[in-house]
Amino acid sequence: MRWMLPLAAALALVPSALRGQTLAGRVQAAGESTVRLSFASRPGVCGTGTSITIDDGDDSDWESDCERGPVRVSLRMLGGRVAEAEARVGGRWRSGRAGVTDLGLVPAREAADLMLALARRAGEDGGELITAATLADSAVVWPELLRLARERELPMDTRRQAVFWLGQAAGDAATRGLDSIAVDDRGDLEVREHAVFALSQRPAGEGVPALIRIARRNPNPELRRKALFWLGQSDDPRALALFEELLQ
Repeated sequence: MRWMLPLAAALALVPSALRGQTLAGRVQAAGESTVRLSFASRPGVCGTGTSITIDDGDDSDWESDCERGPVRVSLRMLGGRVAEAEARVGGRWRSGRAGVTDLGLVPAREAADLMLALARRAGEDGGELITAATLADSAVVWPELLRLARERELPMDTRRQAVFWLGQAAGDAATRGLDSIAVDDRGDLEVREHAVFALSQRPAGEGVPALIRIARRNPNPELRRKALFWLGQSDDPRALALFEELLQ
């Protein structure tokens, strides 16, 4: 994925704790080089270097060779801008490459803050940095993802990726955020439909009440249809009760 980004503008969005010779400052100080950084991945994240898997655990007595982190991010700097970025889990960097600045293992929370700040101005490819941020250990990213998803000035792909990872985030807070996006009449229909889908992917039926509210009350017929479709895939008794109510 490629983009051109004024780094100084992105750094202005980073919390003050990251400025100076902290992570953001070290990236800026690297000049024209490829900057590599690694950080701890959250539980359940593993990868092969070419693919990333999120597994919250099961009862299986078999385990794959998927490596449990760290997250590795490569940022190619050119003229004070981020020209290219790539995020991986597993594998290892090749050594002996010229023009490479390796920052080593950095604090995961600081890395997540920086990735999200860069994603805000990363053009059509901000999703790569959003993905990297969501993989960071002990980082609470959903409030910023919610802000990204609601900003109409951002590219559609960036907003959709933010909605996708909101849907994967644990807890009632993420579900409430998705619900608010879906029912926001001022938002883009495509983003709202994506929020409806993300609600359908919440574990243990967490998104079902919100989908039922949308199916019953939302003034947009397309969103009601989408909500009913995903409720039909849920095999949830609450959805069956709604169908009975509507058919009667």
